[in-house]
Amino acid sequence: MAEAEAKTADKKAADKKEKPPKEGKQKAPKEDKGEKAAKAEKGADAPKGPTQQKGPEPRLRVKYRTEITQALMKRFSYKNLMQVPKLEKIVVNMGLGEAVANPKIIDMAVQELGVITGQKPVVTRAKKSIANFKLREGLPIGAKVTLRREKMWEFLDRLVALSLPRVRDFRGTSPRAFDGSGNYTLGLREQIMFPEINFDKVDKPRGMNITLCTTAKTDDEAKALLELLGMPFRT
Repeated sequence: MAEAEAKTADKKAADKKEKPPKEGKQKAPKEDKGEKAAKAEKGADAPKGPTQQKGPEPRLRVKYRTEITQALMKRFSYKNLMQVPKLEKIVVNMGLGEAVANPKIIDMAVQELGVITGQKPVVTRAKKSIANFKLREGLPIGAKVTLRREKMWEFLDRLVALSLPRVRDFRGTSPRAFDGSGNYTLGLREQIMFPEINFDKVDKPRGMNITLCTTAKTDDEAKALLELLGMPFRT
């Protein structure tokens, strides 16, 4: 009996030795700090994917960062760079009261505003009903676009460098259109001043308001900022 048990134990031991190791995840050898640094550097130099690629920085933003901030700090004696006013956003609004009688005007205005700004507009609707104007709550009466970051800088650059000089008998923008909180609103009578608009496809002139929102605390600071950005104020 003891001899049979001994043979069985010897057989199990032999099978255990011959049995191949299980295939599983094996731990990779640890990398030293030099290898980790090399891989990190290689990853930093690798080309970025399409979602991470960025185009050239807008010209006006480069000018603001390299020249305008220093000029404003010197002019207003700012002690901290964070005190320097900056452009926050640009709102382009087109009011279309005649759309109450002809809703198709909204479609044309949205198309033109999208071409001008390079961004899809939002249709604005009436907040309340006015019987004298045959206006009902919820009817589309305009379109607007809010521009930020790169599109904001590119639009302002085109506005002051290309569009405003195309206005007939242009003598400068009004220096009194500030709201007391550092925001400036520019009113335009026609959309054909923008080179993106095809004059032959325009059915009628449409005006718009362009509001430049800044972080300035006073109108003087906002005006100085816009002047340095190229806004041609009337003297």
